[in-house]
Amino acid sequence: MNGSDYSDRQRAFLEKNHGAAMITLRADGTPHAVRVGVALVDGKLWSSGVPERLRTRQLRRDPRATLFVFEQGYGYLTIESRVTILDAPDAAEQNLRLFDIMQSTRPDKSVLMWQGQPKTRDDFLAAMRDERRLVYEFEPLRIYGMY
Repeated sequence: MNGSDYSDRQRAFLEKNHGAAMITLRADGTPHAVRVGVALVDGKLWSSGVPERLRTRQLRRDPRATLFVFEQGYGYLTIESRVTILDAPDAAEQNLRLFDIMQSTRPDKSVLMWQGQPKTRDDFLAAMRDERRLVYEFEPLRIYGMY
């Protein structure tokens, strides 16, 4: 499978729902779950992180992860995936694209919310660079759910 393998219904679900649980694997094989935001960017499913996060270290050791994307009701989409970490010099700009999509319903497109505060696009990019933000790109291997 690749990013273009999402069905129209799966794509519509992912375009509308950005809340997810991301499950990575500890060295002993036990799962580690955290809440993340996700969005489709040019047909690829992305999330944001930093190098110091436990999930980043786990993915560098074992790139398998499962996403459980949920809606406010009972709908969900589970995506078993292989993750590529995008941490090239353009990662800040990639995060800007990701957050533009995740926050697409904001009334003022010139600002983005970050840690509960509005940021200009330039300030947002500076924060992404300061935090050394990276992007997790999920290659779907198996997709299922009630959506």
